[in-house]
Amino acid sequence: MTTGEEQKKLTTLSIRERKNAGKKIAALTAYDFTTATLLDESGIDVILVGDSLSNVFQGNETTLPVSVDEMIYHTRAVQKGIRRALLITDMPFLSYQVTVEDAVRNCGRVMKETRADGIKIEGGLPIIDVVKRVTDIGIPVMGHLGLTPQSINVFGTYKVRGVQPEEQQKIIDDATRLEDAGAFSIVLEKIPADLAQKVTEKVSVPTIGIGAGPHCDGQILVINDLLGLNEHFRPRFVRRYAELGESIRTHVRQYIDDVRNIRFPDKDESY
Repeated sequence: MTTGEEQKKLTTLSIRERKNAGKKIAALTAYDFTTATLLDESGIDVILVGDSLSNVFQGNETTLPVSVDEMIYHTRAVQKGIRRALLITDMPFLSYQVTVEDAVRNCGRVMKETRADGIKIEGGLPIIDVVKRVTDIGIPVMGHLGLTPQSINVFGTYKVRGVQPEEQQKIIDDATRLEDAGAFSIVLEKIPADLAQKVTEKVSVPTIGIGAGPHCDGQILVINDLLGLNEHFRPRFVRRYAELGESIRTHVRQYIDDVRNIRFPDKDESY
């Protein structure tokens, strides 16, 4: 039985308060109404409509091709399935990097058309002015440091970031800059656990880890990876809680066999 607190709609403030209370934050991605409904009913704290939909939904190799219109489409569908979780949506590549004015216009459009609770923006120093301006006009921002997939063509690899002392210090500095600019939380992706711990202790806003060890204030995974639907993607940081890919194939094969052998539909399934 859930308590009144567990049923109450989560906000950016209640997520921030989790850090002070020492209560870990559980986050997952979703890209459709049905999945969002199941996650929300299960008690997830944060649902992110990630630009990872470019990979797991559209079949692209990177997150770069997804558009603002596509992010809006998926976020609107997800929003309809949420009653309690905090809903955040990714701002896709080139929707905020050109000018501050473009960023404000695009972020504002996403918020108006999706009824999301906030947006996520990748990067540090180069986009600090964007974070400050967007938060100043009332749009909550979740930051994202470490491995930032929209910069994959610059990195040239999906290897762990923040290994070298210079990059470690840059990540720490960027985290404090994001906090000062008004970000309410920061995703830390694929960085060493000890670095993530330093960042988590340095800033007063929650850190959400993905491949960043156990010391972050919360964790996030892509739902397709957690459920074993993305079978060929097996990074070290993903724990597969199910193998639904094989389960789906098994049941679809059973359906095919039933149809071909006239076992479906039966009398009770016919009018």
